[in-house]
Amino acid sequence: MAVHFKTVDWAVNTNIYEVNIRQYTKEGTFNAFQKHLPRLKDMGVDILWLMPVTPISKQERQGTLGSYYACSSYVTINPEYGDLNDFKQLVNEAHALGFKIIIDWVANHTGYGHEWTINHADWYMKDAAGNFTEENGWKDVIDLNYDVKEMRLAMVQAMQYWVTECNIDGFRCDMAHLVPLDFWMEARTACDSVKPLFWLAECEEVKYHDAFDVSYAWWWMHTTEKLVKGEVGLNEIYNVLHAYTQYPEGAAKLFFTSNHDENSWNGTEYEKYGNLAKAFAVFTFTLKAVPLIYSGQELPNNKRLKFFDKDEIDWKENEAPALHEFYKTLIALHKSKAVAEGEVFNLPADNNCMAYLRKQSNDVVLVILNLSTHDRVKVQVSHEWFGGKFKNVFSGLSFQFNSKEIFELQAGEYLVYEKV
Repeated sequence: MAVHFKTVDWAVNTNIYEVNIRQYTKEGTFNAFQKHLPRLKDMGVDILWLMPVTPISKQERQGTLGSYYACSSYVTINPEYGDLNDFKQLVNEAHALGFKIIIDWVANHTGYGHEWTINHADWYMKDAAGNFTEENGWKDVIDLNYDVKEMRLAMVQAMQYWVTECNIDGFRCDMAHLVPLDFWMEARTACDSVKPLFWLAECEEVKYHDAFDVSYAWWWMHTTEKLVKGEVGLNEIYNVLHAYTQYPEGAAKLFFTSNHDENSWNGTEYEKYGNLAKAFAVFTFTLKAVPLIYSGQELPNNKRLKFFDKDEIDWKENEAPALHEFYKTLIALHKSKAVAEGEVFNLPADNNCMAYLRKQSNDVVLVILNLSTHDRVKVQVSHEWFGGKFKNVFSGLSFQFNSKEIFELQAGEYLVYEKV
């Protein structure tokens, strides 16, 4: 029988903000990022996910600084970011402000220059000629061998180190599905014995929820991209969402319009979605799921950040990011009873719009999204939940509705009303 881990209470109905320390500031350090904490707190962020904080292998390095995901040690800090005390100070300050901190964990592979390659070469996969190798076409990493018990034990101990030494609150596990599920079960059992943690898997295999709280919604994201290109209709989106409802109880999905991989390799959300980007952002926050914001999305950031080189985010000095209030509104909405706990009722609409109600007792939220390039699209909302006084969460204006209304939306427009 599968072991089922209970999600820590503070991570139920949470949100995540992904932090790219290298590109976040001119300095690219923990200390420099720390100055942004009050702003992110005001925005309503719950969990800060730090991309790998470990040092990067120099051997086979890509670009000038290399990939964050090609580490040379599992138990030391990347000196570009600061030292161990700087990291601890960041964790402590974040905790003092009410954040939780999770770190990126890369268990499938290391960089070529990892310290294990010298003393524990037998912990790695080898090709026919006996050389280090890897299976995914990445030039700067080599695969670990999970048949080796000593390596697995060392990996778990390395993970425990960050919990005991730095008091982190969980892990985002890179390419989790490339690592055997039984390892993650062992790792979670061992690490949660130190303190209960939050576990996010970069993975979309349902069985991995035996070990993880949240998994990626890649399928949804790829389907939305096809929708924008006109390759599929909204029915395909609904089919994906229905499939997600069949997940085990307690299993949650991570929804996003951008992240470090998407931004650098596939384009910003504006490249992918055009003027539908904000409508899709509204969608990710009005589900009973875990929404993700990537560094700079609140600007908004219109550039692809280089992956292997310094390419800082262009924060405007003494100026609040233009979408700060947009995301603050969405985060507050995501925490509302109707969205966090309520049931979903999809309203009939054409193949241009999604319209749905979220309801928990007397709390009701209506969401209408024009996910097309067509202007002046009309949507009729007729439902007994939709009566009384409602407020547009973005404009703050109030309206009296009589359970039957017609709305007209421009291309990419989104309307969200909350019962008051």
